[in-house]
Amino acid sequence: MLGFRQMSWSSAEAQAPSEQLCEGVAAVVAARQGMETPLTAVAEAFEELVRGMDADGGELRVAPFSDTCALVSVLFSSLGMAFRFAEMEYVTKVNDLIGAGKSYRTLSDILDKDIQNDCVKKQGSHSRNLRRVRLGLGLIKALFEQFLATEGSLYDAATTAYGQVCAPFHSWAIRKAVGAGMYTLPTREQLVVRLNETDLSVQKQMRRYIDASSPIIEYIDNLFLSRNISLDW
Repeated sequence: MLGFRQMSWSSAEAQAPSEQLCEGVAAVVAARQGMETPLTAVAEAFEELVRGMDADGGELRVAPFSDTCALVSVLFSSLGMAFRFAEMEYVTKVNDLIGAGKSYRTLSDILDKDIQNDCVKKQGSHSRNLRRVRLGLGLIKALFEQFLATEGSLYDAATTAYGQVCAPFHSWAIRKAVGAGMYTLPTREQLVVRLNETDLSVQKQMRRYIDASSPIIEYIDNLFLSRNISLDW
């Protein structure tokens, strides 16, 4: 995870457990080292992804989507042990989608193929992994929204975000473990330093992520809903 001092992209990667940062995700993160702060890179990447989706007639291509999502792993890492459960699952799922990008052009292609094979919700399917990645994007978005909406602790913001996005899909045992882990979260001030931002810049970049990720999240939800696949899983 990231430390409490001003840190570079390489520092962030070095402190993430090697078994978590799968090869595909690690390559994407490494390519952005030294270019900008992690939060700025994520915000810019999602803005570019939205522009690409618009240019492709509303379709979202797998390769740029998965590469963009890979950058979010650094944001999970900045939250420390409390969100380690999410980081581990998220990185694994993104890495699967990076691999899928070699065989599928769009996210629609993935879902349609899994529908054809009757494996949308099957453990390990690309569609199931897409659903989990979408939850990860939504968790960060909800956390940022809570962070900006109140001057309260990061614990309060993270607890509310988790309750909104992930808790409905987790067992009691997982919810209890997550609740205990929340006490290890950094303070608001420590998170700002970990992200290599200032009090003003972190607010700007968080809003950029919220605004740019929203249409991507909505698009993914609609992929499932338009095919009569509920989101309660």
